Amino acid sequence: MKLYEYLAKEVFARRGIPVPRGGVASTPEEAEARAREVGGPVAVKSQVLAGGRGKAGGITFADTPAQAREAAERLLGTELKGLTIEKVLVEEKLAIRHEIYLGVAIDRSARRPLIIASAKGGINIEEIPEEDIVRRTVDVAVGVEPFVGREIVRRLGLDQAVGKQVADILARLYKVFRANDAELTEINPLVVVEGGRVIAADGRLNVDDEALYRHKELPYVEERTGLEKKIHDLGVSYVALEGDIAVIANGAGITMGTLDTLMYYGGRPANFLDAGGGTGSDEMAAAISLLLETGPSAFLVNIFGGITRCDEVAKALIQARQASGADVPFVIRLVGTNEAEGHRILRENGMEAFRSMAEAAQKVVALASSRASAAS
Repeated sequence: MKLYEYLAKEVFARRGIPVPRGGVASTPEEAEARAREVGGPVAVKSQVLAGGRGKAGGITFADTPAQAREAAERLLGTELKGLTIEKVLVEEKLAIRHEIYLGVAIDRSARRPLIIASAKGGINIEEIPEEDIVRRTVDVAVGVEPFVGREIVRRLGLDQAVGKQVADILARLYKVFRANDAELTEINPLVVVEGGRVIAADGRLNVDDEALYRHKELPYVEERTGLEKKIHDLGVSYVALEGDIAVIANGAGITMGTLDTLMYYGGRPANFLDAGGGTGSDEMAAAISLLLETGPSAFLVNIFGGITRCDEVAKALIQARQASGADVPFVIRLVGTNEAEGHRILRENGMEAFRSMAEAAQKVVALASSRASAAS
């Protein structure tokens, strides 16, 4: 379960992590009141469960309460990355001197929590060069002792005054992670402002679904909203990502392998979508139609036909494409049960299918790059 930024920050604040002054608003009038309470320039931030809000126009600034009201009027009720903006967070505008990344996740190989930190914050952790990232696993029997924080801030190259604050926030962030059975919690960016104070300018908290029954105190939101909920209602597993190539595969392992292969050849996946082993033609077509709403540059479909037969997949792809009317290229890797029939159906409808995952990945990356260049 993902918590909205304002809810994550409420949890952070209860653990003593400094957050900007402000509050959430559901109407323009409430946004104006929140800005008046802050008493200075504010940031008006869309509350949707998606990354890259700033680049997508979901965060704006206002110098006066009246401007905050106008910003909220522009944002509320509109869609951002396929999600409807129902609330905005109005908080003080920070005079930022430096941005840091700080997060705690699960290292599944080590079977331990993993601290991830970088002196370069404000961008996706995937975009930060590996040499600029500090990683350290944590023994859950010991936790984050003070020396761990000191070691990490030293490796980040932070000065003593800032480093002391960051080390303290790291220890508190780890406590948030453990206390809430989180899969991920991060502050990006953790900012140094005028006067040398360190503040969590953003906040993210993802709680393990299987542990929700233990956390009645959490300010729950709907587990899934917008497009994610619509796709899950079809009986398929979906996670939104931040690329431009929509991905559909059948099985968690093959889907992860598809994402890895796509990224190996320079592609940026827009989502993880595991259609499962028994998804029918209608469900597949509905999922594709919903993904088209996100505006992908291309589709990569990777199906190993077992329970889900290749001819049924081919019919679903054709049905979805015809129903949508979208001019988006499909690259298909189709092998397994009724493979020859599936390839025949696709060929007769002007769609090519590959047998090699690598060939399909290279083809879709080239198509997406070509469309991106044409658009620019």
